This record gives sequence, C-alpha cells and structure tokens, in this order.
Amino acid sequence: MSHTSGVRQAQKEKTRRALLDAGLRLLEEQSLSSLGLREVTRVVGVAPAAFYRHFRDLSDLGVALVEESLDSLHSLIRAILADQVGDEERIEASVEAVAEQVRRYPAHIRFIARERHGGVRPVREAIAAELDRFADEVADSFAPTLTPEGWSAEDVRILAQMYVDHMVMTATAFLEVPPDRPEEERRVADSARKQLLLISLGRRHWRDG
Repeated sequence: MSHTSGVRQAQKEKTRRALLDAGLRLLEEQSLSSLGLREVTRVVGVAPAAFYRHFRDLSDLGVALVEESLDSLHSLIRAILADQVGDEERIEASVEAVAEQVRRYPAHIRFIARERHGGVRPVREAIAAELDRFADEVADSFAPTLTPEGWSAEDVRILAQMYVDHMVMTATAFLEVPPDRPEEERRVADSARKQLLLISLGRRHWRDG
C-alpha cells in the first residue's frame, strides 16, 4: 500500500469511527427510528453524501453499533465460562463483568436495551442474531458437563438462553442505577447473583424428575 493510499484509508476509518460515535451519542436521547442522517453528519462535520461511503443507511450504522456493543461482552463471558470452575465462581465473575461493561460503555448498553424491541427491523434482527450467537457459545461451554448427565441439546440451549436473557436484564438494571448510588449497584448485583444461583439450583435438579 502506498503512503497516499494509507493516508486515505486512515482518514476513511477515522470518518467512519466519527460517524459511529456521533450516532451513539445522539442515540443516548432518542431511538434510531427518530434519528435523522443529517443530524449525524452535522455532528461529524461532513456532507450527507459522505455518509454513504461508509454505511448504506442509518439501519446499517445501527447494525454496526450492535456488533460493536455486544462483541466485547461476548469475549468477557466466554473467557469466564472457560476459566472459572464452580457455579458460584462463574456467577460472581459474570455479574461483575456485566457491571464493569455497563460502567465503561453505558451508551452501548442503553442502545441495545432500547433497540432490542425497537422499530428498526434490521437492527432488531441484528441484536437477536448476536444474542443467539451468545447463547450458542454458552451452550457449547455447558454441553461437555451436561450432556453426560442426560441433557438433550435442546435443553442445554434453553438453559444457555436463560443465562443470556438474564445477563441482558442485569445489564439493564445496572444501567438504571445512578452513578452516585453504590449501595444500589450492590443491591442489583446481589439480586442478579441470587437469581442466577436459583437457575443453577434448578439446573442441578432438572434431570431428577
């Protein structure tokens, strides 16, 4: 790659990043369905036509934000499931990982929470697909232990989906805690741990009947 091409590519990536950041910032206060393309380009300081060099439309930008918002959480939880042994250790680490993700990326979590059941279909479908992929990863981590105990692949997948749904619910609960209320954050964490322990207890006795 020539120096000129490299500079051009770096500028293109910089503009794309700026468009994503502007979109995310504007979506703190509104839904994607109400966002205007000119609002985004005005924040970045580029002409509306420049937007289409990076995204087909605002839905395409939204899908990119979905991937960005959930990818790091996938990696965190996958590492926890691989490294931790014992339900209590996994639960403790998972709840703390979700809490830290909300602290570091509140705008991303708020975007997912709002758009998961929102009005822009491609974004809604992208969130569902990412969470399905997340559940598949959790199911893969559970299967080596549960399959020898007589669990079917379908039941393992349902259990994994319960864990993923709970992680999303917990993230939303953390998001609603004011930043100056650590006791409220502890209450949310305690509740999340207890709920996951109940799921775990039910899992251990699922085959008893």
